[in-house]
Amino acid sequence: MKLLTAIICFFLAMTHVGYSQTFELKGEIKNQHQSPVAFASVFILNVSDSVLVKGTSADENGTFLFSGITEGLYFLKASYVGQASENLAIEILKDTKIGALIIEEQAEQLNEVTVISNKPVVKREVDRIVFNVENTVISQSSSWDILNQTPGVIVMGDDLKVRNRATTIYINNRKVQLSSEEVRSLLENYQGENIKSIEVIHNPPASYDAEGGSILNIVTSKNLSVGYKSNVNAGYTQGVFPKYNFGTSHFYKTKKLNVNASYNFTPKKEFKNTLNNTNYINDTGIFSIWDTDFDQIIRTNTHSAGVSVDYQFNEKNSLSLTSNAQYQPKKDADFSQETTIRNSAGVLDSIFTTASFLSENKHNVSGDLTFKHQFKDQGNLTVNAHYTNFDLDRNQNVNSDYFQPNGSFLRDFNFSTIANQQIEIKTAQVDYTDYLGTVFFETGAKSSFIDSESRLDYFLQNNGTEFIPNLSDDYSYDESVYAGYFSLSKDWEKWSIKTGLRAEQTESSGVSVNVSNINELSYFELFPSFYILHNINDHHSLSFDYSRKVERPRYEDLNPFRTYINERSFEEGNPNLTPAFSNNFNLNYTLNQEYFFDFYYRDNGKYISTLTFQDNDNLVLRDVTQNVLESTSYGFDFSYGKSITNNWYLYSYISLFHEEETFIALQSDEYSFTNDFNGAYVDLANYITLSKDGTFKGELGLVYMSGWLQGSYIQEETTNLTAGLRKSFLNNRAVLSVSANDLLGKYNGYVSSNYLDQDNGYITTPETQYVKFGFTYNFGNFRLEDNQRDIDKIERERLE
Repeated sequence: MKLLTAIICFFLAMTHVGYSQTFELKGEIKNQHQSPVAFASVFILNVSDSVLVKGTSADENGTFLFSGITEGLYFLKASYVGQASENLAIEILKDTKIGALIIEEQAEQLNEVTVISNKPVVKREVDRIVFNVENTVISQSSSWDILNQTPGVIVMGDDLKVRNRATTIYINNRKVQLSSEEVRSLLENYQGENIKSIEVIHNPPASYDAEGGSILNIVTSKNLSVGYKSNVNAGYTQGVFPKYNFGTSHFYKTKKLNVNASYNFTPKKEFKNTLNNTNYINDTGIFSIWDTDFDQIIRTNTHSAGVSVDYQFNEKNSLSLTSNAQYQPKKDADFSQETTIRNSAGVLDSIFTTASFLSENKHNVSGDLTFKHQFKDQGNLTVNAHYTNFDLDRNQNVNSDYFQPNGSFLRDFNFSTIANQQIEIKTAQVDYTDYLGTVFFETGAKSSFIDSESRLDYFLQNNGTEFIPNLSDDYSYDESVYAGYFSLSKDWEKWSIKTGLRAEQTESSGVSVNVSNINELSYFELFPSFYILHNINDHHSLSFDYSRKVERPRYEDLNPFRTYINERSFEEGNPNLTPAFSNNFNLNYTLNQEYFFDFYYRDNGKYISTLTFQDNDNLVLRDVTQNVLESTSYGFDFSYGKSITNNWYLYSYISLFHEEETFIALQSDEYSFTNDFNGAYVDLANYITLSKDGTFKGELGLVYMSGWLQGSYIQEETTNLTAGLRKSFLNNRAVLSVSANDLLGKYNGYVSSNYLDQDNGYITTPETQYVKFGFTYNFGNFRLEDNQRDIDKIERERLE
């Protein structure tokens, strides 16, 4: 690690020796009355594509200064509170001083307004798809809704998936460190007006961790005006039970200081029903039929808070401190189920009921400290340190009563568990970017250290309290990862190429006290990536990309403890899990930047999957996480978006795919079995502007999934019809929304596993049919943009 750091430092020093000739640009910002515009935002843009090169703020006298500008032709632009100057073309050959750049103040005209709704633009870049939504017909939707109709994104409950695999959410290239449920809550309350574009990165380049799949990066609009903004928001959802959410955020900015603080409180009461059928099989066929009706009522109170402080020492140096905390003092779950047991002829043998109570509390606190330095020749050096502390306590009491067919009592079985898990994550990373002539260069190094301690005590409660050692355990897991990477990219008139290589050395150790098991791993792996884009002409383009990735086990999956529905149905972790390596390929053809055709292939390797097995001898159903023998995915995606009229935007996405996994059937004489599925996904979304001033909008969506592969299960087809209305008033300071989900009642499908001596299935029905009301009020200078500072921490993602 020391050698790698020394090499990087030497390379950075040599880079600055060869490329250091830059210039300064001075000027001032005034309005049409020749008065200075204090603290206006000033930008230097590329002439070719208007991409931001540099940005700064004028001082209290309207004066600005740029330094470290390389020789070339640029656009200069200034803005303040939603008003902007014209682009000024300027050539930098030496230190330059200009006269005044004029921002004309405009009075608001609200009468006879005609709103022209531009269509969202999808652009193919060398390593990602950019979905530009700023100032379009869908920009008034919530961030969640915008992600829903982003090309290639599939929504399954609270999960966002790309090509049937979980994806990771980023905001301005910083990872959102939340569970899928919390991500949805965040994005539903994050206004779409703040979004400039969504980047879909199927195969993330070398600068991202080798662990993980695709990325959805939300790029927000940048407004550097100073001042104060804040909002309060509240939501009400009516499903089986009512649900509420309350939140507030505050943002204050001066020329050098940014402060952002937020708080949210979410009390919930949720209902979920599961109907399960298991046919136990022996040599003669089905000999016992179990049907279970399982109800869950879950009550939670969750507090979440965050604070970000950024300080700009000068134009070249800044320091950021970010902290996020989630505290859940209460999660109570009442589980009740009734299971009927029949023989092969369908005659009732017995009945048993189970009442289970689960309570847990947890906290999750993280902090980041980031220093950024911009060198004179535009090179950037970023240094980051991160810390996470996670603590979970969970207690469960399970009581089962068995009855004869006539209802007379047979026996009972009662037990309880006490579990605790503590996790610490520490990371440090350094990243550097610069130009080597016309080649853009990125390099960096990262180290991460994970310490996880888990304990579970199992007590039999039939005749007093009896501790059962063989069902209890202490489990510890330690992991260290050392990584370094570099990446090179270059653009020509019709070609763009990017390539990179990431190297990671991983050391891990898992120790289970009860089973005397020590699982130690040490491996060094290289993760190459390559991207090429060819713009044949203005109408046609072709691209190809490839990357190698790794999926490490989640900490909870490594934990060998069991979580029980009853004594005959439970899920358990697997301390013998190993990392899974994948190779990902994608070929794209784009027509007129409107029609996108993608052909992809993934070799998922020994993918980590949760599989369900029925033990026909002991009449037990258990979920086990294990490495499959092999897994592949391939498919064809087509997306197209079009403004039918100025006020009606239609988006369509179609995916045809094949998924397969080959795994060891643990309960079937260790037989190797391949589960596969051919499926289709169709997403049609209509966004309609219902008023001339653009403040009243409607949405109507239809999503159809023919089914998909889910480990050892196949899920049947589902359909989701949604509708919504959104009204802005009080000069866009207040927003009121209402939406309805699962209008047809076909959102949930039956899931089945039927092969060899395995025959079981279920349908789970959570509260997918609901009506949701939301209200947000912005006050202060609400056009300001928040300073998001969610650092990329793939290690934290494995907490949930």
